[in-house]
Amino acid sequence: MRDEKFCRADLICDEKIREIRTRDAAPENAENKNHQEVIDASGKYVVPGLIDIHSHGAVNADASDGDAEGIRRMAAFYASRGITSWCPTTMTLPEDELLSAMHAIRSFAEQESTLDGLYASCLGVHLEGPFLSAQKKGAQAGEHLRKPDLKMLRRLHDASGGRVRMVTVAPEEDADFSFIHEASRLCTVSLGHSAADYETAAGAFAAGASHVTHLFNGMNGLHHRNPGIIGAACEAGATVELICDGLHIHPAVIRMTERLFPGNITLISDSMRCAGMPDGEYTLGGQAVFVNDGKATLADGTLAGSSITLADAVRNVIRFGFPAEQAIRYATSVPAAVIGADDFLGKITEGFQADLLILNEDFEPEVVIKKGQAYRPEQVDCN
Repeated sequence: MRDEKFCRADLICDEKIREIRTRDAAPENAENKNHQEVIDASGKYVVPGLIDIHSHGAVNADASDGDAEGIRRMAAFYASRGITSWCPTTMTLPEDELLSAMHAIRSFAEQESTLDGLYASCLGVHLEGPFLSAQKKGAQAGEHLRKPDLKMLRRLHDASGGRVRMVTVAPEEDADFSFIHEASRLCTVSLGHSAADYETAAGAFAAGASHVTHLFNGMNGLHHRNPGIIGAACEAGATVELICDGLHIHPAVIRMTERLFPGNITLISDSMRCAGMPDGEYTLGGQAVFVNDGKATLADGTLAGSSITLADAVRNVIRFGFPAEQAIRYATSVPAAVIGADDFLGKITEGFQADLLILNEDFEPEVVIKKGQAYRPEQVDCN
């Protein structure tokens, strides 16, 4: 996949992609001068490693737990599924618990390069709360919601070692948009869990917001007289997230979103600790979550996050009718751009980090390549 299109080519890599040699046909024997390993990917898809910028948890661990070991297990699990980079995403919690989470994420990120084996890189933190609307809190804990607080954001940013990459905000809670304006200088500001009308959302985008957290979920729908966040985002050219588990959004609406936001869609998992686990009872942001046949809800039936991985989302949107190249772009180069990592990740481009996947005809990962090192998914220790 070169220039986000499939073609026949040989890749020469170490930690970075050093050379792309396009061919009219696959070679019988790959050249191996000064390179230790040759992988024959003939008949396979070679794509950038997937990037999940909205993921709370997996394998019974959660980014809000304040547990660096849990972050490590999650990073191994994601990598085994083809996600080579991610943003640990926290929930609406008291500040002391969020600070603990920031310290744990920082601890993992600082030791990541010394670990043996395959792990998804921590690109930074996505704070999904606590600056949200009670009216559209969804599965967020209402008792811990806060008005947008720039000093608190900076405390969390400092605790993470400067790793806050994105913050989700309900713009109606930021009366003069001063928080959004200042926060956008620090990280990506995303609108979500909000009942904002069109005028408020448009003002927030003008103040510096540029992204929307799980479009359609946690906000008013698109009404012909009240276009709300969705209409304002479309006019502002914002990027938007979609949870493509087949439960949160109907496939027809996902296809419609492509017409509204062409090229600006980011696939996410919004996964919880139940990802990679059997059905049962789990927690999310201190609340009980019940998973039945992969569907996660609160006790009152409110739809919570998902039990999928980003790789599942990619396969789903292909099944929903998206071209494979487009689905992969929405899980690689677009999320990289959302969080400002598109200068080294998300594309098969000379000089970019050699984070790659070799996929079979069903778009399942057969080989995961992280900084030029190749791993089979079954070799990854997720314990």
